[in-house]
Amino acid sequence: MFNKKTIEDLDVSKKKVLVRVDYNVPLDDELSITDDTRIRLSMPTIDYLIKKDAKVIIMSHLGRPKGKIEPKLSLDPVAKRLEKLIGKKIKKFGQIYSREIKEYINNEMDFGEVVMLENLRFDPGEKENNDELAKSIASLADIYVDDAFGAAHRAHASVVGVARYLPSVAGFLMKKEIEVLTSLLESPERPFMAILGGSKVSGKIPVIRNLLGKVNSLILGGGMTYTFLKVQGYEVGKSICEDGQLDFAKEMLELAKKDNVNLVLPVDIIAAKDFDNDAERKMVSIQSIPVDWMGLDIGQKSIELFSKEISKARTIFWNGPLGVFEWDNFSNGTKSIANAVAESQAVTVAGGGDTITALNKYKLYSKISHVSSGGGAAMEFLEGKELPGVVSLLDR
Repeated sequence: MFNKKTIEDLDVSKKKVLVRVDYNVPLDDELSITDDTRIRLSMPTIDYLIKKDAKVIIMSHLGRPKGKIEPKLSLDPVAKRLEKLIGKKIKKFGQIYSREIKEYINNEMDFGEVVMLENLRFDPGEKENNDELAKSIASLADIYVDDAFGAAHRAHASVVGVARYLPSVAGFLMKKEIEVLTSLLESPERPFMAILGGSKVSGKIPVIRNLLGKVNSLILGGGMTYTFLKVQGYEVGKSICEDGQLDFAKEMLELAKKDNVNLVLPVDIIAAKDFDNDAERKMVSIQSIPVDWMGLDIGQKSIELFSKEISKARTIFWNGPLGVFEWDNFSNGTKSIANAVAESQAVTVAGGGDTITALNKYKLYSKISHVSSGGGAAMEFLEGKELPGVVSLLDR
């Protein structure tokens, strides 16, 4: 199923191994990590390399510093959290590459030890896929391991550039992600259902189009709902609505009918007078949305309808919340659907930053069969696109 070489296909013992991970973790105002899921997901690969007595060189991005050094986005807190997880000291460098770093790795670093480079995006050459930067980073190691599925859709220097200069293979997380998502598209147990939420239709056009040819049913929720409702003639008030996507919504409704896909939309919503957690709110049917109100969550009848459909599925892919779940007064829809997915008998796959946040918030993460570490990468894969970070790895 996975046609690329992995970390187990090369002899990494006593080698210098450069590992691209995705440690783009959320930080609070005190620069403390609020969710270390992505760090924990990299542990099988790092533990394997330590046990094989490799010199492990970790690199990652964090946030969007736009090619400039931003001390608040340093990987220092990430290095400290990783130290606790692996139980040994990590030398964290304040640069991405330097002659001193290279000399340390070659002459002072012990086998079985771990070092970490600074935030890759402090250098504009990272996003530009600058060849000199890629060549410099590659010169630190003998082997490159890509375990950053979350960055696999980015043609950056640390993702594809480095692969031009080193034998390049997948880590355990990368392999698992591709295998799970491939099976989702090629051999799902049926009925196969997708649940797509989030605010905008425009961000999900390609994946909706691709999934309609593969799923048995498709539930749509969140802000994107209102574009589909409006094209059917409903009043949507001040709800999010992309008028530029009305033709697409109409086309998808027609395509779903033609392909016998059960496309399920909300039948009622929680409407609010203003975009505020404490705004006046009420549950209304989709036929009765007030002209000066906005929909911020799905209603109880929609929860019951969606949950009934979910109970029939044997494979479920979920991406995107069903409402403004960050606010308690508009979180019931997302919470209820998350519980329905977690309690179903289906193979369940979830992806996307907000989806992961919701699963953690409701303590349901461990009840999902597979939670994808890369929202953007997973969506592009499900669109049918090739991911640059996967293409650049050695073929089997």
